[in-house]
Amino acid sequence: MKPTRRELIAATTGVTALLAACSGSSDSAKDAAQDGKSAEAAKAFFKVDPATAGKVTGKVAYTGPKPARRVIDMSSEETECKRSHKGPVYSEEVILNDDGTLANVFVYISAGLEGKTFQPPTTPVRLNQSGCMFTPHVSGVMTGQPLVVANSDPVTHNVHPMPEKNREWNQGQPPGAPEIERTFRFEEIMIPVKCNVHSWMKSYIGVVAHPYYAVTAAAGTFELPNLPPGTYTLTAWHEKFGTQTAQITLAPSGTATAEFTFKA
Repeated sequence: MKPTRRELIAATTGVTALLAACSGSSDSAKDAAQDGKSAEAAKAFFKVDPATAGKVTGKVAYTGPKPARRVIDMSSEETECKRSHKGPVYSEEVILNDDGTLANVFVYISAGLEGKTFQPPTTPVRLNQSGCMFTPHVSGVMTGQPLVVANSDPVTHNVHPMPEKNREWNQGQPPGAPEIERTFRFEEIMIPVKCNVHSWMKSYIGVVAHPYYAVTAAAGTFELPNLPPGTYTLTAWHEKFGTQTAQITLAPSGTATAEFTFKA
């Protein structure tokens, strides 16, 4: 006996409802699984105990003949680039402070944090192009943390990081163009950055998987706060003078000191 039209409609409606219910259950299961993964990932991040955390402080010195800073020739962009500077523009490869300390040294924990995973900050690290120079000359960023590149000049630049472990990219940035935002997946010391339009423009970015890094400035000093107690290898990198390492042991709630001296 053939089913009636009413029976066929009822059966179809039932199947549709069943499929919808199954689909809803499947979607709910996927959402729950994703939420579970997110919660698990959040739990996996290492949390520093503020009651036992300490810090590392230090200074980077230089000994030897004081190198003369190279004057940058901006004659190819005389009106656009040079007019934003008063007097000669000097290379930032070697900057010595008055007290003999060294600026633009990237200092970071290179060993001792194995097995700890740190959550990358959402606040971006900023790299600006102003006066046809990268600012800052040396910077650091965590893996997964945004790097934002801006162009404050009235000329076009071409931002070109040249990593070996991370993906290389090369992007033009005309005046008034939106900021460029990128991230790096892997640790890498250091990534050189250049502008394909202006050959003298250079910068370096240190990519680490933790927040314990610093760049020395006017006083040649650095500080790595909120560090859990332990034994660590501290590495100092300079683009012209190479790298140096130091072993430190940080007691609970203590302060450790490390000093580096680079020679010509």
